[in-house]
Amino acid sequence: MSVEHWLVYFVAAVGLSLTPGPNGLLSLTHGIRYGFRRTVWTVLGGVAGFSLLIAASLAGLGAILAASEQAFTVAKWVGAGYLVYLGVRTWRAPPPAVDAGAGDAGRERRGHRLFTQGFLVAVSNPKALIFFAAFLPQFMQPGLGYFTQLAIFAGTFAAVEFAYELVLAGMAVRVAPWLGRHGRWFNRVTGATFVGIGGMIATAGRS
Repeated sequence: MSVEHWLVYFVAAVGLSLTPGPNGLLSLTHGIRYGFRRTVWTVLGGVAGFSLLIAASLAGLGAILAASEQAFTVAKWVGAGYLVYLGVRTWRAPPPAVDAGAGDAGRERRGHRLFTQGFLVAVSNPKALIFFAAFLPQFMQPGLGYFTQLAIFAGTFAAVEFAYELVLAGMAVRVAPWLGRHGRWFNRVTGATFVGIGGMIATAGRS
């Protein structure tokens, strides 16, 4: 792959990352609630999820979802249900405050949970898988092996998404003091947004 071809993909990846979505919102929420360092686990989970979607798209799974109404419907309702569940939990959570406590064991368990949540949010939208399946072929190069292209496409997008979500998490810590007065409303707005995104996925078609 030429440098010029990769640069076009890089610019497109930046544009995709900057599009508002549930993972960016999750990084913002976790940055406020758990602090920057712990939110790195959330970001890593999201990056892993997007990398899996790219791998599946390159392998043809996105095309299968685009062609099969039944497969798409099952994936759609599973993803929508998880985002609605996450939204309800966020709505009902106590006002966020950066949690600086807990020992090493607690941090490890919390890190594992945050990674899993970031991963599940990334893979919960079948439309993203179909999007990658439609988007990536424009940049695929004949003659390059599957793993070579996976390393290029997933590695580039993962680096861009990782940087973007870390910026969101860092910004979130700065507004944490404001939440002492408005934390409950923040939970309600973000919770409703997750539910809204889940509702949009539930009503979406394959096109």
